[in-house]
Amino acid sequence: MKTGSLVNSIMDNSSAPVPTVGMGATILLWTDRRAATIVWVSTTGAALDVKEDTATRTDSYGMSDAQQYEYAPNPDAARVRYTRRRNGKWVREGETMRGGLGLLIGVRNQYHDYSF
Repeated sequence: MKTGSLVNSIMDNSSAPVPTVGMGATILLWTDRRAATIVWVSTTGAALDVKEDTATRTDSYGMSDAQQYEYAPNPDAARVRYTRRRNGKWVREGETMRGGLGLLIGVRNQYHDYSF
């Protein structure tokens, strides 16, 4: 996956735990990140669905890199499928391994890059 930030690139290349329903996840965008929850895992463990969480900012730092959030499940969010690729990375279904949207398993992390 291609990212525009060092942090997202590091997250994309980290090893992933075995996914389970209810586990947190982070959708890795160009420089932003979106918190999500795993809502389905295939019996083979090669595919999973996530729903983006509702992330509420709790700090008072304004437009800064120091951001803190509280997360809550969003039952109305769309389900998005990710598949594990031969290199071990999770990529949105239908997208290429190199250019597709990546997913970090095991942690929820929301981040908005105000420089764009």
